[in-house]
Amino acid sequence: MKGLFDFSEVATYFFRKKDPNRKTNFNLRTMHTINKVSMLMFLCGLVYLVIKLMMR
Repeated sequence: MKGLFDFSEVATYFFRKKDPNRKTNFNLRTMHTINKVSMLMFLCGLVYLVIKLMMR
């Protein structure tokens, strides 16, 4: 049950250092950017729902 609520990988996804040995690829950078945007939108929606339920 403890593993279900381990968000450390999600939190570190936004603050990773770039690996200098890895080649840069436009498609990979675009995919990671879209992933970051979608995670932020999901978290904003989740916060909105929690606030909406608390104000009821």
